[in-house]
Amino acid sequence: MEPRKTNTAVGGFGLGVYTLWKREVVRFLRQKNRVVGALGTPLVFWFLIGSGVGSSFRTGTGGAGGYFAYFFPGMLLLVVLFTAIFSTISLIEDRREGFLQAVLVAPVPRSAVVAAKLLGGMTLSVLQCLLIYLLALPMGVHFSLGSFALVVATLCLLGLALTGVGYLLAWPLDSVQGYHALMNLLLMPLWLLSGALFPPEGSVGWMRGIIHANPLYYGLELLRAALWPSRSGASLWLFAAITLFFTIAVGLAAVVITDRVRVRHP
Repeated sequence: MEPRKTNTAVGGFGLGVYTLWKREVVRFLRQKNRVVGALGTPLVFWFLIGSGVGSSFRTGTGGAGGYFAYFFPGMLLLVVLFTAIFSTISLIEDRREGFLQAVLVAPVPRSAVVAAKLLGGMTLSVLQCLLIYLLALPMGVHFSLGSFALVVATLCLLGLALTGVGYLLAWPLDSVQGYHALMNLLLMPLWLLSGALFPPEGSVGWMRGIIHANPLYYGLELLRAALWPSRSGASLWLFAAITLFFTIAVGLAAVVITDRVRVRHP
């Protein structure tokens, strides 16, 4: 009987993850403003920053595209970040509507809620990034099967990690305004200090140290190396290991906080 119980638990976990993941994707596709906001804002940033201040920067990365090419991986990371924000802020909305409470009392492990939310945010961010990636191919972005696979794998890790960070911020909160305040205080500086806008080599010492301590920096460098291959194998393995460790750590932290922090009722 014990194996049957185990199989039932695994099946319930998988069904719960799939159901909640599907709801996340369908909800996103039905809200056109989220699609426009998640895609449009980074594109505007790419155009305005690349055109306005790009000529002031001289980077050794990005080839003939100059600063436009240097900022392109950072723009993809921004797409992932905005998708993670929009995805995890729905936790607060679900709590107000009573849906989250209903899910938590269902015979489904709480880890299924975490897995579905992280996979939903990752799926949406990767699909949006790949759309922009394909549109940017005529602009000189490198393409090969190996680099494409590395781009997808890196975006998956970054999508899981940033959705997990947003989850950690949103789970204890019952106020959308409070979430936006934490977003401006933590999430946007996390992106700004990832090397997305400027290389750490040109920064002052203390800021360079912060950028190198930021785990997003290594995921961004891995993405940049996939788009414009110029890194040694050792560096790629190091970037991949740090990004993977960060993703796993955030995911485990999300599971722990879901089990230990009681959901606040509106």
